[in-house]
Amino acid sequence: MSYIDINNNLPGIVGLMAYRPETAKPLNELAEVLLRGESTLTSAEREMIASYVSHQNDCHFCHSSHGAAAAHHLDGNLDLLDDIKAGFKTTEISPKLRSLLTIAKKVQILGNQVTSEDIDAARNEGATDREIHDAVLIAAAFCMYNRYVDGLGTWAPKENEDYDDTGRMLAHEGYVRNRYS
Repeated sequence: MSYIDINNNLPGIVGLMAYRPETAKPLNELAEVLLRGESTLTSAEREMIASYVSHQNDCHFCHSSHGAAAAHHLDGNLDLLDDIKAGFKTTEISPKLRSLLTIAKKVQILGNQVTSEDIDAARNEGATDREIHDAVLIAAAFCMYNRYVDGLGTWAPKENEDYDDTGRMLAHEGYVRNRYS
């Protein structure tokens, strides 16, 4: 159970959003733009960035939810969640995405850890300024989401399979469905 009485038994951010629908709306709108909006990065790539940063922040709920969404943008194989934790050892990702993940990891530690060399490396792999911007913003936003979820002590299902339906829903329906009001 959450550290505060949120009057529901829903896991992770879902319970918090049900508790405060007025704050859920802008948080979901931001996630929709960042993860499903117009971009030259695929939704799967953007969800992988969100899941990777969430894993780095030790936020099991967000890592698993967004890793499952990434999986459902691809082939639906939830083994992707474990591969994200392992640093993408089996999932083929582009050198460009790998360079953006390097930047995202530095943002997760502390934004000023990103260097001009990191940006140049991403550009050398074909990343545009917009893709670099979006990777940084996804990383920063997910640090906020992760701290919201874990700072209030929410609970999260343990098994990858527990996130299959959520991942499918996020991948195919998105973040701005009217579920909380």
